[in-house]
Amino acid sequence: MSCGCGYSVVCPPQYIVRDFVTPRLIPVVHPVVTVNRENVVNVPQHFIQPSSVNVTVARPGFVGVTEANRLFGRAGFAGGVSPRFF
Repeated sequence: MSCGCGYSVVCPPQYIVRDFVTPRLIPVVHPVVTVNRENVVNVPQHFIQPSSVNVTVARPGFVGVTEANRLFGRAGFAGGVSPRFF
């Protein structure tokens, strides 16, 4: 050694790594299966069954004989004459 100091210290080497990437294609197969399904669903179908009923309705404002007996008694207005004009 030229400085005359004695001896020199040697450190362990440091490494610098330079990575390079080279692409390499590898085929990967993804199988796809299409399943066609038909789902049967019960749906109610409504049918209308027509029917008719004949109903007789008393005219409003007119009182029958039984209703007049309840309102005015059995004798009616004029001593035994039944009130037919109601």
